[in-house]
Formats: sequence, structure tokens, C-alpha cells
Amino acid sequence: MIKKERKHQPLKHQNILRVRIEALLLAAALSGTLAACGGAGAGTSDTETATSAETTTASASTDPVTKQSYYFDTICQITIYDMKDMSEENAADAIQAAFDKCAHYEKLLSKTKEGSDIWNINHAQGKPVTCDPETISIIEKGISYGDLTDGKFDITIGACEDLWDFHSDNPKVPDADELAEAVSHVNYKNIQVDGDTVTMLDPDCEIDLGGIAKGYIADRTAEVLRDQGVTSAIISLGGNIECVGGKPTDAGSQKPFTIGIETPYSDMSRIVGTVQLTDGTAVTSGVYERYFTYEGKEYHHILDVKTGYPVDTDTLGVTIIGADGTSADCDALSTTCLILGSEAGAKLIESLDGYEAAFILRDNSIVKTSGMELTETNS
Repeated sequence: MIKKERKHQPLKHQNILRVRIEALLLAAALSGTLAACGGAGAGTSDTETATSAETTTASASTDPVTKQSYYFDTICQITIYDMKDMSEENAADAIQAAFDKCAHYEKLLSKTKEGSDIWNINHAQGKPVTCDPETISIIEKGISYGDLTDGKFDITIGACEDLWDFHSDNPKVPDADELAEAVSHVNYKNIQVDGDTVTMLDPDCEIDLGGIAKGYIADRTAEVLRDQGVTSAIISLGGNIECVGGKPTDAGSQKPFTIGIETPYSDMSRIVGTVQLTDGTAVTSGVYERYFTYEGKEYHHILDVKTGYPVDTDTLGVTIIGADGTSADCDALSTTCLILGSEAGAKLIESLDGYEAAFILRDNSIVKTSGMELTETNS
């Protein structure tokens, strides 16, 4: 018997997701934080949250304005606290411009949208595919993380993920022989980039940018908001949070946003601690984001590229902190650290400039890198 657990839901299930968001908002209100989690959304204690997709909330021209929409198989939320000529209308226009950029990237980078660059590559049977320059850029970044991690982070894991199909209403454990066949085609070195074209040297190799794309898009979304005159905002793309500026104060200055890190398996209702961010990003990945239980064993979505089965380490969740413009890197690093486990993952982060990490372990303890300023809570 299969027991299906939490996973990102399609639009028809947003009512369920809104209940989860409201539970998370309650926890955030109690601790005065914005919660960062690997799930469907986040909220703040002093911001009205939209009650349906693509709705805007503000009660006065100086109040924060929040809008939600749905991209990349997750609820995406943007809250603007301040901008040039702040008003509900101007903030809503700025958020819509950001969501238009999200839609643009979804059409480029989704492996399931027919006609996207990634769909075209995966269905080209080894023939060269001309791609948008930004598609090339993110593929090259994915390749660089393959090099950095000796292939443990591999954007050609797509065929294995298809067999698991964690998005299905009826997930299943794949046939062992089929999974072994899929694993034989996982190798990011089969991606050949030549100018604006991408060729798969193995026609059965399949790209999936799920471990890096949302971070890249969060960075570009922040750029759109700044171009619109936004000086204070929070972008939440599932587990990717990016802050534009800090939170306005009554004195007319700014203070850091307080970001909460979700307690694993809490269904977004509790946090383990908080970090402070101004013009920065926090990305959380966790094995609890998508999983199901079959015959008493849990199967999650972070796969070992050597076996095709879920990785088995001491780590349930990882949060990576970086400066603004580094959300794509934090995205790849959070997935990588889940694969590596706390010891090797912390060693990797310590070797890099500009990043810090917190690892939530299976025994509920927390391991932090040397510069990670995490205030632990009991929420």
C-alpha cells in the first residue's frame, strides 16, 4: 500500500495549499518572521496574504502589497514594502512585471512544456537545438556545478525523475531494471554547448533544471523589481527566498528581514530558527518536500545519480544563505548539500566564499557553518 505525502500541487489543489500557508502564517505571526521553506509558499506577520492566485492585497497606499501566482509547480509570492512612488497600483504593476518574467522563464526552462528550450533539447534525439542565451547560461551553470561536485549534482537526472514521478497522484517505486537503464544515461558531460546550440551526445540523456532554475529566476525577478523602482521586497519561489533591500522602519530607514527556516515534516507550521537578511537570499531544500511512503519505507525526490534511488544521508534539510544575485548558486548548493550530507556538505560550503549553511539532521540537531548566524527557536 502506498501512502502519498506532501508534494507541490497543481492549481486545482490550491485550496489545500492555502490552508497550509495559513498554518505557516500563524507560526510566522507568533515568531514575527517570514518563513522560508521548501514548500508552496511563505508569509509575513505584518502583511495581508492574498487568498487566491493572482490577487493583490493592500488596505492603504503605504501598506505592503502582496500578490501570488503559480509557476514552476509551486505557489510564487511577492510582497513589496516600499518603492519609488509607492502605491497599491504601482506595486501591483511591478509585481505583475516580475510574474511576467517568471512566465517567460517557465516557457524557456520547463522540461514539461512542449516547445520550451529544455523540452526541445530532450526531444531532439541528439540533434543540435538553438536556444535562448539565458537557457545557455543556466545550462552552463548547471554543468559548472557538476564539475564542482564531481557529478553528484547532475542536471541530466531527468530520465530517473520521470520514472519516480513524484508529481503523480499515484507515485510508485520504479522497476529496478528500468531505473538502472535510466541511470546509465545520467551524465552531464553528454551536454555539448556550442555558441547558442545545445546537443546531447547521448540522445537518451534528459536535462532537468529543477535543482537550479528557481534560484536563477529569483535573481532575475529581483532585478525586474529593482528596475521598477522597488527598494524593499520579498520574493518567495517555493524554497527560494530573495530579499530586495530590508524591511522599512517607522524612522524611514531599513532593518534586516527576519527569515524563518521550516521544521522538517511540520507541513510549514513550525520553524527551527531564524536568520537576518538584507539584499540577500535564503534557499532551503529538504527531503520532506516531495516524498511518499511504500511498505513502511519513505522515498523522497533527491536522487543519487549513481543508483537512481533517493540519497540516504544524515540530513533532512539544508538552508544556504548568500548575497543578492546568488540564489541560483544557493539553489544548486542546497541540493548538493542534501546529497552530500552534513559533514561533506559543510566542508564544501566552508571552501566557498560568500555562502553559509544550516543542516537540519535526522536526530533534529542542527549543524552550522562557521559564519552562519542562525537564531534557534522552539516554534
